[in-house]
Amino acid sequence: MSTGVTRLASRGTLVVVVGPSGAGKDTLITRALERFSGHDDVHVVRRVITRAEDAGGENHTGVAAGEFEAMRQKGAFAVDWDAHGLSYGIPSCVHDKLAIGQLVIVNGSRSALSRFAAVFDPMLVVNVIARPEVLAQRLEARGRESREEILRRLKRSSLEVRGPFNVVTIDNSGDLTTAAEQLMGTLAPLLPQR
Repeated sequence: MSTGVTRLASRGTLVVVVGPSGAGKDTLITRALERFSGHDDVHVVRRVITRAEDAGGENHTGVAAGEFEAMRQKGAFAVDWDAHGLSYGIPSCVHDKLAIGQLVIVNGSRSALSRFAAVFDPMLVVNVIARPEVLAQRLEARGRESREEILRRLKRSSLEVRGPFNVVTIDNSGDLTTAAEQLMGTLAPLLPQR
């Protein structure tokens, strides 16, 4: 749990991208970064995770559990949470970028949205979903879980975002370009005025 949580109104917007494993959150975020590469006022946050950096998936900072806990105690995270046996942290430096009106994108978690909302204002949630059979196929291709584990995971997870959040839902079951265009269309109005 974050220490010293204070809700900060900012000039910039925090966009929290959420959705089940296999929905394509990281891929869509990467596409958005490519599109907005000329904008030095758009940032994707590199999360701190208690997982090895070479474990595949997103570009993150990997730390041991003890180091993560020490960082947590020192207030190094704006938001942190635990899920699936791992700890995740959003570095507190995001406040600096938001304070000067920049657009900040984070890969978040539906289970932690109330923590994000307690700290960030304004905040937009982008809920990336995909049909269950598409999720199962993508997760199986990663090779991290057995088919039985994947099916159990999909059975217990919901694709909905529950709570009083400003939410845009993007279905990434089909063509990646279509979903990426939807994300970029959602982000474009949030870009700082030049």
